[in-house]
Amino acid sequence: GGGAVVHRHGRGGGGGGGDDSHSDFQPKRAAVPEGAEEVKDLIKKQVTENPVMLFMKGTPREPQCGFSMQVVRVLNAVGVDFASVNVLAYPSIREGVKLYSDWPTIPQLYVAGEFVGGCDIVTSMYNNGELEDLLKKEKLIEE
Repeated sequence: GGGAVVHRHGRGGGGGGGDDSHSDFQPKRAAVPEGAEEVKDLIKKQVTENPVMLFMKGTPREPQCGFSMQVVRVLNAVGVDFASVNVLAYPSIREGVKLYSDWPTIPQLYVAGEFVGGCDIVTSMYNNGELEDLLKKEKLIEE
């Protein structure tokens, strides 16, 4: 237990309005944060330092999306400790993790630094025992 949220930064400032007449000349790169490489490095650090890492909407106690809630339920059911990041609080991570895994949706589960999958994959792996096998192999739950 403990340390569910990987890091707590203050909230970033609000984005500026883009309503002035010159906005058409701005490159459209809003989806990727300015420091895309920095975000990628941060995500890599998170998934390698936390054996089970969940990028989700909301927190394990208060999921903001049914798919995220389902993955939390599965992880609790197998009895594994996990770390999580609330991507709603960190838009740059929300976008960055999709690029990192080449997977378009949240939640995303990583085990031992490897991308496992989203809600459907995690649920089916739980149902057929593959998830527990993986966690046992990585010595994250008892045999």
